Amino acid sequence: MKRSLLILFCLIWTTAATAQIRLGQSRYTSPKPVNILELNYSKPQTFRIAEIKAVGLSTLDENAIISLSGLKLDDRIQVPGDAISDALKKLWGQGIIGDVQILVTKIEGEDIYLLLDLTERPRFSRVEFTGVNKTQEGELRDKVNIRGRVVREDVMNTAQRNIEKYFLDKGFLNTEVKVVQVRDTTLPNSVKLRFDVDPKTKVKINEIRIFGNEEIADSKVKKKLKKTKEHARVSVFRDIYSRLTTASARDYANAAFRTDSVSQESVKTYIHKNFKLNFFNGSKYIPKEYRNDKENVLSFYQSRGFRDVKILEDSVYKFNDEKINIDIEVEEGQKYYYRNITFEGNFIHPDEVLLARLGIRKGDVYDKEKLDKRLNYDPQKGDDVSSLYQDNGYLFFDIDPVEVNVVGDSIDLEMRIFEGPQVTVNSVKIKGNERTSDHVVMREIRILPGQKFDRSLLVRTIRELSQLGYFDPEKINPDLRPNFEAATVDITFELEERPNDQIELSGGWGGFYGFVGTVGLVFNNFSLKNVRNFDKWDPLPVGDGQKLSLRVQANGRSFQNYSVSLTEPWFGGKKPNALSFSFNHSVQRQIDLFSQNNFGNELGFFKITGATLGLARRVTWPDDNFSISNSLQFQIYEFDRFGTSFGLSYPTGRSNSLTLNNTISRNNVDNPIYPRFGSNFTLSTSLTPPYSSLNKNINGETPDEEKYKWLEYHKWMFDASVYTPLFGSQKLVASARAHMGFLGSYGNKIGMIPLERFVMGGDGMTFNNFALGQEIIGLRGYENQSITPGRETRGQPDPDPFGGIVYNKYVMEMRFLVSPNPSATIFLLGFAEAGNNWGSYRDFNPYDLKKSAGVGARIFMPAFGLLGVDWGYGFDDITTFENGIPVTRRSGPQFHFTIGQQFR
Repeated sequence: MKRSLLILFCLIWTTAATAQIRLGQSRYTSPKPVNILELNYSKPQTFRIAEIKAVGLSTLDENAIISLSGLKLDDRIQVPGDAISDALKKLWGQGIIGDVQILVTKIEGEDIYLLLDLTERPRFSRVEFTGVNKTQEGELRDKVNIRGRVVREDVMNTAQRNIEKYFLDKGFLNTEVKVVQVRDTTLPNSVKLRFDVDPKTKVKINEIRIFGNEEIADSKVKKKLKKTKEHARVSVFRDIYSRLTTASARDYANAAFRTDSVSQESVKTYIHKNFKLNFFNGSKYIPKEYRNDKENVLSFYQSRGFRDVKILEDSVYKFNDEKINIDIEVEEGQKYYYRNITFEGNFIHPDEVLLARLGIRKGDVYDKEKLDKRLNYDPQKGDDVSSLYQDNGYLFFDIDPVEVNVVGDSIDLEMRIFEGPQVTVNSVKIKGNERTSDHVVMREIRILPGQKFDRSLLVRTIRELSQLGYFDPEKINPDLRPNFEAATVDITFELEERPNDQIELSGGWGGFYGFVGTVGLVFNNFSLKNVRNFDKWDPLPVGDGQKLSLRVQANGRSFQNYSVSLTEPWFGGKKPNALSFSFNHSVQRQIDLFSQNNFGNELGFFKITGATLGLARRVTWPDDNFSISNSLQFQIYEFDRFGTSFGLSYPTGRSNSLTLNNTISRNNVDNPIYPRFGSNFTLSTSLTPPYSSLNKNINGETPDEEKYKWLEYHKWMFDASVYTPLFGSQKLVASARAHMGFLGSYGNKIGMIPLERFVMGGDGMTFNNFALGQEIIGLRGYENQSITPGRETRGQPDPDPFGGIVYNKYVMEMRFLVSPNPSATIFLLGFAEAGNNWGSYRDFNPYDLKKSAGVGARIFMPAFGLLGVDWGYGFDDITTFENGIPVTRRSGPQFHFTIGQQFR
């Protein structure tokens, strides 16, 4: 009996154990699968795949994984065999599997049932950073975009290197990055990745030493290291030391350097007189920029005749924990000169013509950069050798300068020319204009199908497209597809549109009137035709290149200005004749702010209401950079208890003005926002009818109310701007401008009118000057309106006319482009300017000018236009009023804020 009970107990225990094993193996079917790699390799068998399944997946698709293995139902495979090995390699090769086995769940005759037993690799769910600020974190997230990717060592190493490179490019050479993986419990099979960043301190350059240079001074070589600058104080003291001649002076300099006694007046004076400190460029070390700067040094030497120059070696070594030293050893080699220059293969133009166009003569210093420019493309002049051919259809023209003889310091050049056939333009297409209609772009293209290829027209087309403002000027790319056999070329202009509608939300201080708010909207690609086509609204109808401008300025009741204008640049659609219409209404009120009983009441007003209809057209003579515009303007001037403010003898009345405005201009600047090349000259006149000659009743005894019922005057304005890049740079540009204006009368019956005069000084912004009916002229470094005749007597019982009748202004600017990004174009500038404003031609003296100098910055954003800030210092005396008392003193420092492009 005991034996029977023992047998029964064993049977029950065995059954329970078996059930537990099956439950623990629930990812498999019973019986337990066999690893296919454990089968007997000495006796492989051929089977038909009857079934394939995959287990162990959490995010991956089962069918996709089976497909990636390469195994398919009904395939006949050898087991063991290459098919299984290949399947394992393919799955491993995807990089998304942590572990994989191919198991056999069942064999029935020639049928085999396979199971892919997989373990997925975890994925990155989040990326976190420590040790960086918010700005750096945002930029690093763009560089470390690994969210959702499979966890792999190479991915983490690449991310770590990208972070280190990011800080390296900012001058942090000793940055340490630690990568920490943390399991993400909020998501299945996921890992959070944390980067613990310690940038350390920026590594700066303590000293740069140049060796081996005998012909070119250290300072000139270092200037070519544009982005690799040594610490300013070190360079100053070393240069001082090198210029001191006596032993005692050298000892003093050494002592000053060691003890930091830079406050000594003699050292300070010497620095101020002889050295320019390196405040703006900094002295951080960036390896990429350093490599580029070494190439700049070689190019500089080659432009001075040293064609064999080499950098024998350079070393970057630690000075201390925060600074490094750089040693550069150059081998200058011999200085070379051009001797004989000959041409081979030229049939169209003789040697004399080509040599004159080349502009290099026997005995000139060898300059490889200049040679390349004069042979192939000179952007500043456009008169290189290639232009002789490529402006006349010879697109395939090629010229190869070959050094055929080197004797001593002289080089003989042979210019080997391939002229090729004349090429005809087969087709011209555009690509990338999603908002702008094709016809708006095509009408600006100067190079057309059927014409001989002309490089100058191609360059002109790029400039015209840039001037539109609809496209990024830096990304206008003419894609040329020439066909040598057919002697044709297909041209596609690749464009990238940028937003150029503008919204102006600004405020300014209007002196007595206080804060003035401005709201303006400018739609530069408006379309009247698409008003009913709501698919073309973005946010208003766009695509036809018309310009719609709406603007409101106000300070409660004190000052208000409303304006609207619409311009169709191609009126009629066949020629670039710009038809424009504008309407404006301005009102300036005097409000009682001092009387207790009459507070807030109106004491007087001045209103101007006007409309203008204009037509501008391009002309082809003297060249096709010229344009002529004419407009007819009608304005009504209404004033109530206000006339004496600008010099009239009566306080209340009304005047009318009918003016014919004429403008001749020549404009070939390459970019309207940041011009690098070209010029802009404008001569404009404003003419009213000579009413006094037509009305015999008007004479010197006629009351002012009758004389000024219709304003009679003629005004002449001249503006000139020239832009030139400096030192071959596309970023550093010199700008020279001249402006002058003259107001005249038709005779002595009426004389000089008190309106339409010149008001000078300050930022040149209309809403900051409140001089309705006058021409606003800026002059930085001086207060608004501070250089204006009649300012001293304004508001008195018998005031002089407010404003000048002749002015001169001259401006020189040095501009440096910080960022060409079309979404935020930024440039810095330094300026010096001079000007003056005279109330009569008797007082006019073009040499008596108010002078100023200063610095400023500009930023252009498509949504807001051009915004600027300037600091200027006025060197001359002006008269200001303090509590109604005139005080004369030097203008001194002034800050100015500007909105929009200031032309005068």
